[in-house]
Amino acid sequence: MPIASTDHVVVPENIEDTDTTAAETAAPELTFADLGLPEGVVRKLAQNGVTSPFPIQAATIPDALAGKDILGRGRTGSGKTLSFGLPTLAQLAGGRTEKHKPRAVILTPTRELAMQVADALQPYGDVLGLKMKVVCGGTSMGNQIYALERGVDVLVATPGRLRDIINRGACSLENVEIAVLDEADQMSDLGFMPEVTELLDQVPAGGQRMLFSATMENEIKTLVDRYLDSPVSHEVDAAQGAVTTMSHHILVVKPKDKAPVTAAIASRKGRTIIFVRTQLGADRVAEQLRDSGVKADALHGGMTQGARTRTLADFKDGLRQRPGRHRRRRPRHPRRRHRPRPERRPGRRPQGLPAPGGPHGARRTHGHGRVPVPAAPAAPDLPADGGRGRRRHAPHHPGRRGLRTRRSPRSPAPGR
Repeated sequence: MPIASTDHVVVPENIEDTDTTAAETAAPELTFADLGLPEGVVRKLAQNGVTSPFPIQAATIPDALAGKDILGRGRTGSGKTLSFGLPTLAQLAGGRTEKHKPRAVILTPTRELAMQVADALQPYGDVLGLKMKVVCGGTSMGNQIYALERGVDVLVATPGRLRDIINRGACSLENVEIAVLDEADQMSDLGFMPEVTELLDQVPAGGQRMLFSATMENEIKTLVDRYLDSPVSHEVDAAQGAVTTMSHHILVVKPKDKAPVTAAIASRKGRTIIFVRTQLGADRVAEQLRDSGVKADALHGGMTQGARTRTLADFKDGLRQRPGRHRRRRPRHPRRRHRPRPERRPGRRPQGLPAPGGPHGARRTHGHGRVPVPAAPAAPDLPADGGRGRRRHAPHHPGRRGLRTRRSPRSPAPGR
């Protein structure tokens, strides 16, 4: 049985004119080339799949290229790194850098953020022929000083390590043209403001300064008033974003139930971060989770920088159990193990007892231990008429190594 449908489509007569009008009213997409960046940097951005700037980048880069002081406010992850990094590299291109005197300094509160900033900007610095170096704790200071001796254009540093290198005379900020403070609010929370102000006081006046922060606290406002000259403010995200997808739960459990409850929470789908109070607590919880079949690892300040970097990379890309990761990681500076008291060591006499072999006892070292050696017997006195031979004396100072031998002057024989 055929079924007739009464549905129909109405097509406007001027359909071509409608499409043309919609295309004309659509705003053209903004690109990095429109912001005034060098062609090589734009090409490298396109190769990395970055074609359209984020809102804070579109608002900040033109003013930064013009040399204005910038005050940017935005949440973490909004694209601030390229907002100050690309204009910094573009302005330094073609210049000359002296040894120990970088031309740009980017201060970050943590080692991981310093490495993240350097990794994000290094490809574009290579395009422009600029040298970049990370200066932070947990890594070799000798390598950092050696790089400064060869010349560094952009220095990405944490305040504490940079101050230590400057105090050693291996770095000077007298040629800095651009100074950037990233995550300034976190620096304030970590108590780095004294080091930050000390470093900024060494930067010559008249240069460009850019400060980026998620919030504007009293200390941050003081930095802005003291070091930024008529800054251009750009605020893209609200200081306190509303989070609607998060729910809070409080679990009251007994101490014996903490480990299984934690394992149940961590074994869910997705990534989980567990905060603990101490470094040893982080190692203990990670070991308990691994024993429960959860892929987990600890992250704290007692680990080497290489171990921390690998842990963060595993957490970002998905934790992959490596051989030997089941073993517990200890802090870099563990507590000193118990050592026996000196009087209980082999070969050591208790205090208050005379040395073996009488008052002139001697000791001889064999390897790493000290073995008592009895003193040599006293030599008989020579006859009064003189004699030939050698006379062995005990050492002048008790405790000296070995025995001393003195050759006596020979007396002429009778009748000669």
